[in-house]
Amino acid sequence: MKENKVIKVINFIMKIFWIFILGSVFGFVAEMLYATVYTRTLVIRRGLIYGPFVQVYGMGAVAYYFLITKYKEPKDAFFAGMIMGGVLEYLCSFFQEILFGTISWDYSNFFFNLNGRTCLLYCVYWGIIAVAFLKIVYPWLEKIEPLLYKKGIRIFTVFLMIFMTFDITISALASNRQSERRKNIQPKNDLDIFLDKAYPDEFLDRIYNNKRNVE
Repeated sequence: MKENKVIKVINFIMKIFWIFILGSVFGFVAEMLYATVYTRTLVIRRGLIYGPFVQVYGMGAVAYYFLITKYKEPKDAFFAGMIMGGVLEYLCSFFQEILFGTISWDYSNFFFNLNGRTCLLYCVYWGIIAVAFLKIVYPWLEKIEPLLYKKGIRIFTVFLMIFMTFDITISALASNRQSERRKNIQPKNDLDIFLDKAYPDEFLDRIYNNKRNVE
């Protein structure tokens, strides 16, 4: 009985992880297409140093799974998605500014914005995506879910989890060290020296080409 519960927990974690990954990759593609159309030049936007991931979309996908799938009607999913997306954008922008002294989006010039961190238009976008998630993405995920529990996929998932843990950690450390460099804080240990050499400002500014300092 306990073994079955453990397996169910592991399967649930794997499912949530893959929803996060798929959402993050979708975000990468969406941001690239939007920026490319807007600027008429190919623009690559990433949320992490390595790989095609924009993690705010991954978190949104996970939030959709927990919240949106509880609704039956598209209109309910739309309004729930609007609220959820607005809250998520605001919190991500707020904590990015607090932790790293930067922001990656500013809606100050948009109609009905809240401190420039979220706005009505993008909340509507989140609502539309919520309906698409409910009617298209979630049914598809339910169909392919058994594939996640095959041995080969499980092994691959473990390695991908290790990679993502590294990717998220090194991205956060490098961004924090860049924030310290802007404040003229000298390296305090070998890790800081490594981060300065491996992830200089020029490199990080290419990766996060839409961020802006707010300090």
